[in-house]
Amino acid sequence: MPKLTINDLEVEVQDGSTVLQACEQLGIEVPVFCYHPKLSIAGNCRMCLVQMGTSSKPIASCAMPATEGMVIKTNTPLVEKAREGVLEFLLINHPLDCPICDQGGECDLQDITRNYGRGKSRFSLNKRAIKDKPMGPLIKTIMTRCIHCTRCIRFANEIAGSPEMGACGRGEHMEIMSYLETAITSELSGNMIDICPVGALTSKPYAFHGRPWELTKTETIDVLDAVGSHIRVDSRGRDVLRILPRLNEDINESWISDKTRFACDGLKHQRLDQPYIRQKGKRTPVSWEEALSHIQENLKGLAGQDIAALAGDQADCESMVALKDLLTSLGSPHMDCRQDGAHWDAHYRGSYLFNTTIAGIEKADLILLIATNPRHEAPLINARIRKRYLASGQSNPLDIGLIGPAITLTYPYDHLGDTAQVIKEVLEGKHAFSAKLKVAKRPMLVLGQGAMNRRDSLEILNLCQKIAEKYGFIQEGWNGFNALHTAAARVGGLDLGFVPQKGGFDTAEILAAAHNGRLKALYLLGADELPMAELGETFVIYQGHHGDAGAHRADVILPGAAYTEKNATYVNTEGRPQRTFQAVQPPGNAKEDWRIIRALSGSLGRPLPYDTLEAVRERLMAVNPIFGALDQVMPAPWQRLPLGTPETLSQLPFQLPLNNFYRTDPISRHSLTMARCTQSLEQTRQVRHG
Repeated sequence: MPKLTINDLEVEVQDGSTVLQACEQLGIEVPVFCYHPKLSIAGNCRMCLVQMGTSSKPIASCAMPATEGMVIKTNTPLVEKAREGVLEFLLINHPLDCPICDQGGECDLQDITRNYGRGKSRFSLNKRAIKDKPMGPLIKTIMTRCIHCTRCIRFANEIAGSPEMGACGRGEHMEIMSYLETAITSELSGNMIDICPVGALTSKPYAFHGRPWELTKTETIDVLDAVGSHIRVDSRGRDVLRILPRLNEDINESWISDKTRFACDGLKHQRLDQPYIRQKGKRTPVSWEEALSHIQENLKGLAGQDIAALAGDQADCESMVALKDLLTSLGSPHMDCRQDGAHWDAHYRGSYLFNTTIAGIEKADLILLIATNPRHEAPLINARIRKRYLASGQSNPLDIGLIGPAITLTYPYDHLGDTAQVIKEVLEGKHAFSAKLKVAKRPMLVLGQGAMNRRDSLEILNLCQKIAEKYGFIQEGWNGFNALHTAAARVGGLDLGFVPQKGGFDTAEILAAAHNGRLKALYLLGADELPMAELGETFVIYQGHHGDAGAHRADVILPGAAYTEKNATYVNTEGRPQRTFQAVQPPGNAKEDWRIIRALSGSLGRPLPYDTLEAVRERLMAVNPIFGALDQVMPAPWQRLPLGTPETLSQLPFQLPLNNFYRTDPISRHSLTMARCTQSLEQTRQVRHG
């Protein structure tokens, strides 16, 4: 580990560190434009110049390796003059439109010019103008502002794995553009807005909507997939104006998906803001008292066996434990949080968690993907896999195999087949990929939802667990068996046991019972991904935040709160409990979900024994102690599911659960931005494929 002296302070750094990183380690500020800690080093902005020893020329600290005995100065007259010169050249062609720039107040160029610039320019020539480039419905371009830092190009090539951008021309005539001048097709493209140090790339949906000092900033988590990305919600009044990523190295690093970032406009459309009752085929707005009284009248005299409940993909843990307690008090064993019919067993926690953890992907030397498309189901997990792929070399190789439909990922892989029979061949050593499994030191398997909602799902799960045991996926300090969920509520529901109790019906059986008239009442807690036509004449209570499929079928509608409007607990696909925090108030008379269920329990004469959020969370911890370990992954013991006689595997190919990444839930389905993304993606495909 080399030691060097910076501004008369000695520091020891890791091998391979740069001078800039050594300065950061000491807390010494060095201005940068092109450098980003998550991207490769370009060294083309020259803003990070420092003086080395008695050299008469400054060096670029971002590209200079730190070596033993190096003496660095960051505040000499030579360095100050060099920085002033660099800024003067950058501002020659930069337009003076800060008052109308959406980057104003958050602009690196503004801040650095104020702190290190001369304050005036010696150039009076006309500024160049560059035509704005089309990049789709998400990114607004004003390329005259571009300073050619190439961060966006490196992000597209390295992190997103979508090499659709580049630089054309040289010198002053250089332009950043997408090669075919079409929309960027990456699911992570919005992150280029964050890393752009000027206002060349800004958010098109957010354009001219607000200034950063006007916004209330709330740190929370995302629930549009099961990753649980850390985000910041910027709001003004009751409106969510934008969503930005928060740094969390264990989960999403400093990135978020485009759906997480841009679907927030769906929170404004088709919202449920007051209770409704269906009367004579029409929905009539009513008060809370009338709605709860109507439910009481329709449930009066029903046995517990006549009542069931299904929890949706965005249901929080507080509401699920309250609903489970209410159903138990009514004598109903019929409940399920797996509205897609997935056959995860809630009794064996290790069988339904991403046990390797998201950060643990970087330690794997082999990845076997089964019936999953991580690029759509969990873009941040897919980015981790790509990061591990880019880090592979002769000394640290990575093999990736895929069983399922052949898809376009952001890294190369071996397509092993698309049927469940291939899994059995791999287990028995009859497949060529089995040889790679035998020599892998830290293999990991990712089992997707596409394998778990079939007739033979339990047999597939059994085969995958046998593969894990046979080929060393389970070791001391390493669990390579992983389930990749698509729903934010799924792991929390399984942890709470929101599954059929003794003698209870699962999702398929609940739907069949409703269709046949055996089920008299069904409670949908934000459950919209169901064939509503199968519910027959069942009395349906829908509690949710959007007028989606469940609300259209419901006999009673109870307006709940979206994830930005409540303090709630979710468990991500790793098994990490996390909490959302209220950023804005729910619209109209909508209320937090657990409060609605608590009020209903009182109306039904079965009052739940908690009246505060703290008391509900105590109940969560009583049901499962993992809820007391916030932001921590509690490792689950390895247990193979006890299965009886092996079931015959289906010959049908695997089907992926998501057909459209941009429209997967009530919020994104009501987002105009996500609708434009869907349309733009189709147009881009037509352009590229003729």
